[in-house]
Amino acid sequence: MLAVRGRAVARLTAVVMASGLVVTGTAAATASASVADGSAPGEGGAAATLRGLQADASGQAVVREGGAGRTVQAGLFRMDVDDGGTLQTYSVDMDNPARTEARYQETPWRGTSLAANPDAGKIRWILQNSYPQVNDLDVLAKKAGLTGQLTNGTAAAGTQVAIWRYSDHVRVEAVDPQAERLADWLEKKAKKLAEPRASLALDPSVVSGRPGRRIGPVTVRTSADRVTVTPSDDPSVTGVRIVDQAGAEITGDVKDGSRLYFDVPADALDGTAALTVQATTPVPVGRALSGESHSQTQILAGSSDSTVTAAATTNWSKQGAAPAVTEAKDCAGGGVDITARNNGDKPFTFELLGVEYTIAPGVSRTVTAPVTEDQAYDLTVTGPDRFEKAFQGVLDCRTAGTSAPAQEQFTTMLAPTTAGGASAGATGTTGSMSAGTDLAETGASGATPMIVGLAGVFVALGAAGVLLLRKKSH
Repeated sequence: MLAVRGRAVARLTAVVMASGLVVTGTAAATASASVADGSAPGEGGAAATLRGLQADASGQAVVREGGAGRTVQAGLFRMDVDDGGTLQTYSVDMDNPARTEARYQETPWRGTSLAANPDAGKIRWILQNSYPQVNDLDVLAKKAGLTGQLTNGTAAAGTQVAIWRYSDHVRVEAVDPQAERLADWLEKKAKKLAEPRASLALDPSVVSGRPGRRIGPVTVRTSADRVTVTPSDDPSVTGVRIVDQAGAEITGDVKDGSRLYFDVPADALDGTAALTVQATTPVPVGRALSGESHSQTQILAGSSDSTVTAAATTNWSKQGAAPAVTEAKDCAGGGVDITARNNGDKPFTFELLGVEYTIAPGVSRTVTAPVTEDQAYDLTVTGPDRFEKAFQGVLDCRTAGTSAPAQEQFTTMLAPTTAGGASAGATGTTGSMSAGTDLAETGASGATPMIVGLAGVFVALGAAGVLLLRKKSH
């Protein structure tokens, strides 16, 4: 069982830093792990770079706040996928900045503001029943009961407005009458749908055990028809095979639900190994994409065939504890879940945030480390035999509409980018904008990042003195 040894939370292992929002051109720490037992993978799936709003698929909308209104751009974003592929996305986080050239990772809803949003399923319905999934605009106009024609721009603007009404729960209207009528129809017709499966993920992403035995399983979760498995190319790892449940070495492709094991030789010294899986597939509509530098959360609206990857690691030891430690952002729980599994024959004791926990053999437990919204975190898990695993990232669980009311006074008219990501120029209060500019392309004004960042500093200072640790069974 999970035992807490009576030590007060005397030191702050989680380093809460000022948000990357106040640093132009500098990304906040990305989710990664530096570990003594190998490099831990992330969630897996599509990794992409935000190129900007599509010039031919956007329009204007007005957000009504306390009697005043501010004008924003509303439409489809384009992302380029690492190693090939293109994504089209809408915003589900309208007042946070959308940073051109920001890095994004496919993310489960639990790691975004959608986790606690009862209307998240309605957003997926809108995506499946509007542009660009319905790309015959005459058909879409007929379904919506519109008498006039739709264009790519009005269809995209109306779709984005309908999404914002459910993602941010704000009063927002499309400027174009046709776009507004489409938004009203989508909002009225929307029904709750389940979260789509990942394009590609491995569950769990870290396993442990004894040499001479199959270590695992690691289960493949994917929407692709087939997945290619690649063992570690580390020359120091010899004799480790990737096998199936029967012990047969995997030499071809696998599919959704396949169970993978690390077959470690009995005479292997204590060590680590890794495997990577890759597939080419469209990313499912409705998958969330989270920015690594606190850039506006996006949701998948359309996808070409894209290269997606996931990875898993294992560590083994001949005797004693055999820990496997992973993290997952938990927006519903308000923190980062640290899960420790012990597949050894002796208890594993680790320390997190100045508190010690003991995991018995064969037991798995999760500890939720509270993390301040919009702030970078650095959580380090330490254990015996120089065990150390660090997790860094930014918890972005709220839309700025609820966390940054100071933005309400700004009116913004920002230019969409072309499909390739170049700016088409800007009008209104913000002047011109080019690729890489740290401005919101939908929602917030150019001053918003500074306001949110300064507010985050004060929140972090207050939170540091009252940091609590919540535990829960896994």
